[in-house]
Amino acid sequence: MVTERWLDFAIHYEAGETNMTHAWNRWRRAAALAAAVWGMALAGNAQAQILVGQTAGFSGQVAAGVRETTDGALMFIEAVNAKGGVNGQKIELVSLDDKFDPKLAAENARKLIEEQGVVAMFLTRGTPHTEAIIPLLDKHGVALVAPSTGAMVLHRPVQKYIFNVRATYQREAEKAMTHLASMGVTRIALVSANDSFGDDGIAGALKGLTASKLQPVVQEKFDRAKPDFAPIVAKVAKAEAQAVLLVASGTAVVEATTALRQAGSTAQIVTLSNNASSGFIKSLGANGRGVIVTQVFPNERALTFPLVKEAQDLARAKGLGEVSPAMLEGFAGAKVLVEALRRAGPKPTRDKVHAALEGIRKFDIGGLEVNFSPEDHTGLDFADLSIIGTDGKFRR
Repeated sequence: MVTERWLDFAIHYEAGETNMTHAWNRWRRAAALAAAVWGMALAGNAQAQILVGQTAGFSGQVAAGVRETTDGALMFIEAVNAKGGVNGQKIELVSLDDKFDPKLAAENARKLIEEQGVVAMFLTRGTPHTEAIIPLLDKHGVALVAPSTGAMVLHRPVQKYIFNVRATYQREAEKAMTHLASMGVTRIALVSANDSFGDDGIAGALKGLTASKLQPVVQEKFDRAKPDFAPIVAKVAKAEAQAVLLVASGTAVVEATTALRQAGSTAQIVTLSNNASSGFIKSLGANGRGVIVTQVFPNERALTFPLVKEAQDLARAKGLGEVSPAMLEGFAGAKVLVEALRRAGPKPTRDKVHAALEGIRKFDIGGLEVNFSPEDHTGLDFADLSIIGTDGKFRR
């Protein structure tokens, strides 16, 4: 069509010219021009992008972890794009900052889905934030891949358009409690944010304590928006807690840890994988040593896992240094996203991506197997513990 238009234009451009040589020259110029235009059209098609949306707190309480998970995801997506993308199309991740505000997360998701037409959502952060966008996912039939939260509400009952690529917070918290009990720690305090994330983590912790025939010596909530740890710290100190599980965002855990140490408490600090970032370790400063952080992926230095080796190799090639657990989470999520886009075919639609995700069975992302079905959107169930060493790194 492009060729015919340009040929017609060239032949009729000089109406008074009848010389056969000139006509031939005009035709050659037109053909060359048509070929160039056609080539540009083909190039344009080859560079067509698959839009994927993300809303997360790139500023605010969880910024350090969000940046790391996103860096890990982009590391894989950029490697795929460098090899031609998926079915000849490159992936563009459109990321919006919701400042860790659930209302802004919902508005960002609306813009991405209704105005920018993303084919899928990816790597949201936060439990209430992800819950806030579920109505939009359901309304428009948009899949959300790898939300960076382990809330049980996103696993059971199954949310049709949410595909998790990590274990639940409840499993992490339960494992942490049984581990402490196995070490002879019996006086454990539970402190959480007064939101769905906090409630979820505490539910798992209570399950672990019950299995170990223990009860928390303190169980307290704090205002997520305006935390005041002074009264909570006083209760923890009075109860002579040996360990404190903090189910909260990064900055809140840092503030609570600082308050506990300033009050003279030497209790073992435990927190969940939402804080498994090198940025979190840095923010803890001198108080970081010995803090236990649950993990939902293998040791980021365990090169026996192909997933870890691949991520480490790409990170070194890009000059990013070592991979953190948060980066590994984003990297793993991106592998699942790309596989779904690949299976959705050369013209991926929201329906095709959703169908592709539900069809993923025994997909090896590098030593870990991802499985989805209409009845199960958990994907992975790996859980482990780490401790922050004197060198400021996670140790297993």
